[in-house]
Amino acid sequence: MVVYLNIIQIIISIALITLAILQSRNSALGRMFGGDSSIHHTRRGAEKTMFNVTIILAVLFFVTAFASVLINKGA
Repeated sequence: MVVYLNIIQIIISIALITLAILQSRNSALGRMFGGDSSIHHTRRGAEKTMFNVTIILAVLFFVTAFASVLINKGA
């Protein structure tokens, strides 16, 4: 069971890193073409989807890490 949780955590962490890099590239690209980072804007479309998926993956990562600790503590 612990092996499966570790594999799931690795997959989730790779997805989180990928999403974080994609989001930082999108914001850097916007500033490069004249966008100002101090202006508040609403997330729409793909940006909003990536943001929500990042939050979901972060929660899943926390849950799997917590479950892994509980299983290792019981063993």
